[in-house]
Amino acid sequence: MYKLLLRPLLFQFDPESVHHFTFSLIRNVSKIPGMKALFRSLYLVKDKSLERELFGITFKNPVGLAAGFDKNAVLYNELANFGFGFIEIGTVTPRGQVGNPKKRLFRLKDDYGIINRMGFNNDGLEAAIEELKKNKGQLIIGGNIGKNTDTKPENYTIDYLDCFKGLHPYVDYFVLNVSCPNVDSHAKLNDKDYLIELISEVQKANHTFEVQKPILLKIAPDLNTHQLDEIIELISETKLDGVIASNTSKDRNGLKASNDRLKEIGNGGLSGQPIKDKSTQVIKYLADKSNKAFPIIGVGGIHSATDAIEKMEAGADLVQIYTGFIYEGPKLIKDINKALIKKAN
Repeated sequence: MYKLLLRPLLFQFDPESVHHFTFSLIRNVSKIPGMKALFRSLYLVKDKSLERELFGITFKNPVGLAAGFDKNAVLYNELANFGFGFIEIGTVTPRGQVGNPKKRLFRLKDDYGIINRMGFNNDGLEAAIEELKKNKGQLIIGGNIGKNTDTKPENYTIDYLDCFKGLHPYVDYFVLNVSCPNVDSHAKLNDKDYLIELISEVQKANHTFEVQKPILLKIAPDLNTHQLDEIIELISETKLDGVIASNTSKDRNGLKASNDRLKEIGNGGLSGQPIKDKSTQVIKYLADKSNKAFPIIGVGGIHSATDAIEKMEAGADLVQIYTGFIYEGPKLIKDINKALIKKAN
């Protein structure tokens, strides 16, 4: 029904406007008595074979929603009814910020992709905390954290620490977002020495809490093998808990969209089917070269159960969807989980 009726209608309108409309629709429909139970009956798949134990957390199933969809943690309780095993909120910055000027979100329909240059638009740390206090405990919540765009380089670490300490009581794991292509002031975050410093400071903060939370690093799909080797070394040196591979891509090679259309859109991070293979290659390289020394969450171009299984066979322990959720609808989550059950039996 989604792909035949709802998606063609929604795709007639501006993507960012549709995003906000969809949030309101899901929230309001979920308030109707019986609808949450109906969603769960349609999409939720339960089976012991789907459970995954990673960094001390038991995930009911390995299919998550990537950061960027529920930036401000306002819809995770409702989204839980669609069968996700975990949801990652954010990217959260200490202070709310409007992000980049609109238009900043574009569909590439023929490519089953999206280009965005949102620029970490979010309501800020305090707003996210207030929303997370409403958590009904239905699934695992990850906190994706970053810095404010106008923060000076010498204060980057303070921004990450503020978010880490503030969200610590409310999320199950953390992701340090250091690879977003849509924030111009990220150059320092690509420096290995600075990353060691940042991770060390966040880990120190982690140990001030009675219960430590896992910390992962989200990396770009455009890294070369030398840079990926540095990531492996970095994780070994810092004892980081894992990696999310990968973020959006700056690469525009092989797209069906015309050069005129791409020029009209301008810069931004590409997600969806066009980065599927690139993301899978990064996962496989990290898993093989490190001898699977750390957990990997695979994300990028998952539009079918086959795509998800391909990521797992390459070395991903869990997967996340975002653009695939927009193009394929909530049935994608069910399809992946059912395929994994079938594969396990």
